[in-house]
Amino acid sequence: MSENGTSQNNDNNDLLNALNNVDNVKVGDVVKGEILAIDDDQQAIVGIGETGIEGVVPKKELSTKPVDDIKSVIKVGDVLDLVVISRIGNDKEGGSYLLSQRRLEARKVWDDIQKEFEAGHTLTAPVTQVVKGGLVVDAGVRGFVPASMVSDHFVEDLSQFKGQTLEFKIVEIEPSENRLILSHRAIVEKQRAAQREEIMAKLQAGDTVEGKVARLTNFGAFVDLGGVDGLVHVSEIAYERVEKPSDVLKVGQDVKVKVLSVDPERDRISLSIKQTLPEPWDGIEDKAPQGSVLDGTVKRLTSFGAFVEVFPGVEGLVHISQISHQHIATPADVLKVGQEIKAKVLDVRPNDHRLALSIKALEEKPQSGDEGHDNGGNASRPRNNRNNGGSRPRRNNRNSAETSTANAPEESTGFSLGDLIGDSLKKDIENQENDKD
Repeated sequence: MSENGTSQNNDNNDLLNALNNVDNVKVGDVVKGEILAIDDDQQAIVGIGETGIEGVVPKKELSTKPVDDIKSVIKVGDVLDLVVISRIGNDKEGGSYLLSQRRLEARKVWDDIQKEFEAGHTLTAPVTQVVKGGLVVDAGVRGFVPASMVSDHFVEDLSQFKGQTLEFKIVEIEPSENRLILSHRAIVEKQRAAQREEIMAKLQAGDTVEGKVARLTNFGAFVDLGGVDGLVHVSEIAYERVEKPSDVLKVGQDVKVKVLSVDPERDRISLSIKQTLPEPWDGIEDKAPQGSVLDGTVKRLTSFGAFVEVFPGVEGLVHISQISHQHIATPADVLKVGQEIKAKVLDVRPNDHRLALSIKALEEKPQSGDEGHDNGGNASRPRNNRNNGGSRPRRNNRNSAETSTANAPEESTGFSLGDLIGDSLKKDIENQENDKD
């Protein structure tokens, strides 16, 4: 037989062997592949073992990590472990199978994660994406963290976690569906439980500690004390009235707090910011001596008077009888909340946190004729007199209004008659009552 005939026979044999070996290569098999060439489409042409069959490895199937340039990770002559993904044709030279190194690596990663899951271990991975409903992490394979499992409290903006490397508990693993569910919340809760136990054992009521504002609500602020949160009720934020905690505090702000109580059984810590601040009534006798005139803001109106803030955290009472020389039915007739006023200090009692104020003391007293008119003409009405048969002097509106404090209960006003209008006025009233007898 000639040389040409022998060569042709060899080629035919190679072709027959290759075709026969096609049946020996199955989807899912792990094979050895030698890099024969790298084409312009950034894919590698490989020879599958000793079969004489060729396959194709696209760039995206080279690694679980992104590959920019295929030639930077492989070269002709390299031998790779590959998994057969699918059959793409019967043409030996054109490549009969789609192969992947990435999926083989992923299979090993899944096996490793499965072992960690069964052992109860955690894994550490970087957050690569923020998507609707949670976070995507790169654990060698794609992992997903639902938003509810990111932290131990609601997080409005998840983008802060992108790029961070976090520790996760494996919640669910299903390699056949490429599903890996992770939880960072479980890690945070475990860490906080250990920190909470340590801090709760150390904290004592009356301690002053440093913290950071963690969350704000309508009823107060939660302050992180280093692993455990304590609540500063809105009434304990400042001595002055605070409508909303967000008006005076912000998340992340460093604050000094006083521990009011510690309840280990209920995991509750009550805190106060205002009790670390100077007492607003300290030195009030110097800031608001009797007889001085102060600027203030009407904070509250009641049936018996108006509470006026003259310094942050310091409110004084203007009794209804001290609002105007004229008779008024309610303080709201002439005042409104938020109104800026001037008031004269009638009495100061620092220990009792009491400050008696007067608006009318700064106003010119009306003429007696005007007062009589204000009383509906009662001043001209004759009265029986038991004092030597003479005409009894009428009372002016000032005394009448001020004696109306008897109608306001002391437990409501917080002031006695003497507190509100002074001992001299009280004696004047008593003398007039004696005249009746």
